[in-house]
Amino acid sequence: MTGELRKVSQIIEPQWVREGAGVKLRRSMGTAVLDHLDPFLLFDHFGSHNPEDYMRGFPMHPHRGIETVTYMLAGLVRHKDSLGNMGEITSGDVQWMTAGRAILHEEMPEGLGGHMEGFQLWVNLPAHLKMTEPRYQEIKAAKIPWLNPTNGVTIRLIAGNYGEITGPVTDIAADPLYMDVTVYGGDRFDLDIPADHNALIYVFNGGGDFCGTQVEATRLLVLGDGDRIEVIGGLLGVRFLLVAGKPFNEPIVRYGPIVMNTEEEIHQTLRELRNGTFIRS
Repeated sequence: MTGELRKVSQIIEPQWVREGAGVKLRRSMGTAVLDHLDPFLLFDHFGSHNPEDYMRGFPMHPHRGIETVTYMLAGLVRHKDSLGNMGEITSGDVQWMTAGRAILHEEMPEGLGGHMEGFQLWVNLPAHLKMTEPRYQEIKAAKIPWLNPTNGVTIRLIAGNYGEITGPVTDIAADPLYMDVTVYGGDRFDLDIPADHNALIYVFNGGGDFCGTQVEATRLLVLGDGDRIEVIGGLLGVRFLLVAGKPFNEPIVRYGPIVMNTEEEIHQTLRELRNGTFIRS
């Protein structure tokens, strides 16, 4: 492949935190070390064999101005919201929720076979879409294409394009790429990524060579400028999430799960939460 190789510009060791009603998780973005990578605002890796680490879940809470992306590896998450939606996502499923102007929802994890594991990514919305109508794209595992582009490489394509194949999550402002990639020991994965997109890799199993840098799980990698990546699987192979998106280059003002462009918009949201007008009938 030709083009400029994106080097690893930062390696983040996830921090253990507790969120919601006491869910223990690893946080790699949305911290003092890495606040955000436009258009991405937060990245969490949750999971445990101990129900005490997750059973209290995430009781009803507000979102505005962002999208939340939940990708399950094991177990399930039951959800319901202020719009009357409810359901569950389980192993291999993805939920891409556009909070838009206002939503209250809860997410309650459950283990299956003694294990629960998954990821949550927050994606910003541009100013002109922050007050859009909320919506869900809930994608079952069977709808996510499995690709085997070369020997020793498998891909689950959630969003974006690989060759002529398009992932099932569509119509997202950040023009995202989201894929789950496995590279077996000694095998190689190459991919072109648009130069105007920010990109990150989350290594969650095994290790390998990422654009010339040796990395072992569990780490988040911020990629520098360029338009392509190459990954070589280590002795036992490697599995990682590759995420890229086009930055909005707009001001970011956040108050927990509310992310707007100005302080006044945050204050207005808090007033609506206090006086009961946050959710409009």
